[in-house]
Amino acid sequence: MRFHTRKWVKPEDLNPNHTLFGGRLLAWIDEELALYSIIQLENPKIVTKHMSEINFKSSARQGDIVEIGIDVVRFGKTSITLTCEVRNMMTRDTIISIDTITMVSLGEDGKPKPHGKTQIEYIKDRLGD
Repeated sequence: MRFHTRKWVKPEDLNPNHTLFGGRLLAWIDEELALYSIIQLENPKIVTKHMSEINFKSSARQGDIVEIGIDVVRFGKTSITLTCEVRNMMTRDTIISIDTITMVSLGEDGKPKPHGKTQIEYIKDRLGD
């Protein structure tokens, strides 16, 4: 699992129980998945098609730092399927795990568009020597 982004839990991120609001966390995850997919598929038109069961395992409190991890499960013709784990860097506990998330590449017409990708690419590989 590659951990790409860290978020600092601030007062505006809390629920009435004074722990991280699940909806805020899901918004952070969805944004990170979209950014990752845009970079991998080289297309700014990406949408979330599906998320499997979302399993909240623990939480975070104000001041904690959470880390969002993503791995590629597979490349489809017009999609990329990812897995995600978010962990609390202070306690090292997993906060949430999502087994599969499908992101779809769209064309100018808003319909799924083949992307031609078959494996993870790193920026350094695209730039050459």
